[in-house]
Amino acid sequence: MKIQGSVALVTGANRGIGKALVTALVDAGASKVYAAARDTSSIVGSDKVIPLTLDVTDAASVAAAAEKAKDVTLLINNAGVLEGGAIAEADQPTVDRHFAVNFHGKRAMVAAFAPAIEENGGGAIVNLLTLIALASMPGFGVYNASKAAAWSMTQSIRADLGKKGIAVHGVFPGAVDTDMLAGVEMDKTKPEDVANAIVEGVEAGEEDIFPDPMSTAVYGQWKVDHKAVEHQFSAY
Repeated sequence: MKIQGSVALVTGANRGIGKALVTALVDAGASKVYAAARDTSSIVGSDKVIPLTLDVTDAASVAAAAEKAKDVTLLINNAGVLEGGAIAEADQPTVDRHFAVNFHGKRAMVAAFAPAIEENGGGAIVNLLTLIALASMPGFGVYNASKAAAWSMTQSIRADLGKKGIAVHGVFPGAVDTDMLAGVEMDKTKPEDVANAIVEGVEAGEEDIFPDPMSTAVYGQWKVDHKAVEHQFSAY
């Protein structure tokens, strides 16, 4: 789809990739961007940027957002949570928290906004996933699992919504310089660069978007020998 003239909604828009996406969308010509977050106090509104209080894990909050933003044609499910640790050692609240945001929150947003996007003549849904949904890093076990489940869901809704004029994109970032990876020492891509690559990928119709050098390189390796990538990542 073309960003020019679109009406977008970005979840988790108060920081990191989400904040950068709001700017990238406005720069690309979006007519309106709903910048959604649980805490919108840091979001600066304008004639094109509309702060929207939203908790993707709360059904009433999602329904209220869908009622307010009926003109959306582009939904970007960016909100996420990341905590480290081995999955076999994680307690149930940690597992529930990751799946509530990273999987169920995305599914709820799709269910709430797909009818409006169809009614508005079609558009697109973008799910922010992660490179390590393809090959797990054990140190982020619960995060990996929740995002891998969201990847599977993304494929399912792509099949369901394509016939309704709604393109569905999965985004698989590598290491990005955001609060989520603060303190993790490795090469990271600026969130602004990732956001611009996502916007370009949506406009180009790329179903799977690898928006940074790390994700592009690893995906190339994964296509050749996914077990080699799995074994490589197992050291982390």
